[in-house]
Amino acid sequence: MKHPSSLLVLFVAVLSQLCGLVSASAQIADIKFHINLLQPGNEATTYQLRQQGRQLVADTELPVALATELSSDGSNQVLSLTLTARERVYFNIGALLPTGFSTEQCEFYLPGFWYHKNLRSPREAPSFHTSRDWTFREDRLSSPLTSVFDGATGQTVSVMRCLDAPAEALTTHIEGDVILSGPSSLGYLGFEGSSGKAALAFGYPYQETPRRYIRKLQLTAPIRAFARLDKGESKTLRWIIRKGKAEDFGQHVMQAWQLCVDQLRPEPITPLYTPEQMKAQLANYFRKAYVDQYPIKYHSGHTLRCDDCKPYPAAQLGFCGRTILNGFNAIEYGEQTGEQGLAADGQAILDSYLEHGFTEGGYFKDEVRYHEPIPADKDVVHSIRQQSEGVYAVLHYLRYEKLHGRKHPAWEKKIRALLNRMLELQKPDGSFPRKYRDDHSDVDASGGSTPSATSTLVMGYRYFGDKRYLAAAKRTVDYLEKNIIEPSDYFSSTLDANCEDKEAAISAVTATYYLAMVTKKAERQHYIDLCQKATYFAMSWYYLWDVPFAEGQMLGDLGFRSRGWGNVSVENNHIDVFIFELAHIARWLSSVTDEPRFAKLCDVIESSMNQLLPTPERLCGIGVPGFNPEVVQHTTWDYGRNGKGFYNDIFAPGWTVASLWELYSPTRTQDFLTH
Repeated sequence: MKHPSSLLVLFVAVLSQLCGLVSASAQIADIKFHINLLQPGNEATTYQLRQQGRQLVADTELPVALATELSSDGSNQVLSLTLTARERVYFNIGALLPTGFSTEQCEFYLPGFWYHKNLRSPREAPSFHTSRDWTFREDRLSSPLTSVFDGATGQTVSVMRCLDAPAEALTTHIEGDVILSGPSSLGYLGFEGSSGKAALAFGYPYQETPRRYIRKLQLTAPIRAFARLDKGESKTLRWIIRKGKAEDFGQHVMQAWQLCVDQLRPEPITPLYTPEQMKAQLANYFRKAYVDQYPIKYHSGHTLRCDDCKPYPAAQLGFCGRTILNGFNAIEYGEQTGEQGLAADGQAILDSYLEHGFTEGGYFKDEVRYHEPIPADKDVVHSIRQQSEGVYAVLHYLRYEKLHGRKHPAWEKKIRALLNRMLELQKPDGSFPRKYRDDHSDVDASGGSTPSATSTLVMGYRYFGDKRYLAAAKRTVDYLEKNIIEPSDYFSSTLDANCEDKEAAISAVTATYYLAMVTKKAERQHYIDLCQKATYFAMSWYYLWDVPFAEGQMLGDLGFRSRGWGNVSVENNHIDVFIFELAHIARWLSSVTDEPRFAKLCDVIESSMNQLLPTPERLCGIGVPGFNPEVVQHTTWDYGRNGKGFYNDIFAPGWTVASLWELYSPTRTQDFLTH
C-alpha cells in the first residue's frame, strides 16, 4: 500500500497534468485563425475562423476542412493544422497568437532580420518607424521563428515553424495576390503591435505585409501567395509554441537560439574541398587581382564585376578590400608553397603602404581611388574599423617576419605612432568614434564600432609590451559591456549601414576574447562571460536551415545549402561568408563554457562555407577561379540585380578571400596572443 504522502504527490502530479491540458486547450482557443481563398481571376475572400471542437469553421461552409491539434513536447507545445480540400482551392491561411503584452514594453526578435524594434534603421527598411505590424517570408530568417520579450515582466513567447521538405515555386507577379506555380515549403512569420498589445503572426504560404523589402532601403507593395490543394488532397502544417521567462532581451535571444538549434539540429555538410585545397584555389585571387601600376600596390578587392573580375582602380585598406591582410596572406602562402611571385607581390603591397599609405597625421589612408582626385590628408575620413583592420594585418606580418629572422623597424615605428594616436582618440567613456579625420574631429561619433579597436590594442600590447594599450583595451570593453552587450544593442560596425548587424556582434565577441586571452582569474572569467553573451547574439545571424530554391535559380541548381552562412544586417538582407575568427573563438568558448551548441554550429559553418568556391571545373557563376562570391541572394532581396538564387553583378572578393583564409588558418590568432 502506498504511503499517504506518496498518494498526495501522485494526486498533485495528475492534477498538474490535467491543468496543463486545460491550459493547452485554452491557449489554442485564444489563437485567432483566418483563411484567404482565391478563385483565379477574382478577388480573394477572407474568412474569420472559430474553434469548434478540433475543427476550424467559418460562418459559411468552406470548400476546405480545417482540423487543429495542440500537443505537448516537453516544455514546448506543437500546434498542428491540417487542411483537406473538398474541391480544388487556392488558399493562404494565417494565425495570430495574442500575448497580452504591452507593445511599448516589448522587444521583438526574428533571427537574422529583426532585433528590438529595428529603430536604428530608417523608414526605408522594415522597422517600427514604418509600421508596428509586419510579416515576412521565412527564408529571410536565419531560423524560422518569431518571438517577443516583455520587458515589464520578463515573459517571452516564441512561435517556430516545423519545416517541410524544401520546395520553392516561382510566381508570375511580385506583388499583390499571387498563385504559386508549384509546391512551396515557405510560410510566413511576424507580429502585430499596432493595437497596443503584442501578438505573434504566422501562416502559410508566405506573405509580406504591410510592405515588402526588395533591396537596400527600398520598401514596395505587399505580397500574399496562394497555394493549391486539389480535391481530396491534404496538407499539414506545424508550429512549436514556447512560453518562458528571461532576465533581459539578450537572454531571450540566447534561449530562442538554443531552441532553434535543438529543434532544427543542423548537420555539417560533406565538404567539397579540404582547407589546403581551398587555399590553393583562393591563391588564384592573389595572382589575378594584383595591381602594381599605382603608388600603392594592392589586390583589387571591391567594385569588381562577377562576370570578368577585372581589377578596379581603388585600394581599400580594410572592410571590403582587406588589402594589407591579403598582402600578408600572399607572402605567407607564397613562401610556404615556394611560389616566390606571390610572396614578392605581397611584399610589394606592404612596402608600398609603408611608403605611400599613411596620412600626415599618422593614420592609414582608408581608401585611395586612383580614378578620382586624391583628397588632401586633412580631408581624409578615417574609420576606426579600417584603421584597426590595418594594424591587425601589419602586426601579424611583423610577427611572421620576426619568426623568420627579418626585422622592420620602420613599420614598427609607424604602427607604434598610430597606436599612440589611437590612445589620444579614445573618448573619456572608453569609446572610439566610428569615423573621424586626421585632426581627431568627429565625422560620426557613434561608439558602435568601438570593439574594432579592442583587438588591435591587445595585439599592440602583446607585440610591443606597452601596458597603456592593454589599459585602453580594457576601457573599450567597459564601454562595450555597458552600452552594447548588456542592452544587446549590437550596431554600426559595418561601414555601409548604421544598423543592427552581424559584424557588430562578431566584433564584440572578438574584443572580449582577446582580453580573456591576456588576463587571468576573475578578470579573465568576466571577459569569458561577456564573450559568451555576445557569441549567442553573433550566432543568431547564422542560418540553421536550408532555404529552398526553385529550378532555374542558380544557387539551387548548384545544390547550395544555406546552413552555416550568416545574414548580414537588418538593412542588407543577403548571406555571405563573413566569419574571420568567429568560428575559432566559438569553438574555444564551447570548451571553456557549458555550451556544446557553439562547437556543433562551428562544424556546420566550417563545412558549409566552401560551397561556392569558383574553380576551373565549377565556376559557380563567377568569371575567374578563386574570386569567392560576396552577395549571395538567398531570399527575395537584391542589391539591384538578379534577385533570389543569384549574385549581384558587382562584388567585393577581397574580404571574402580574407575571411575564408582566416577560417582555414585556425591557430593564427591564438598563436599571436599566447606565444
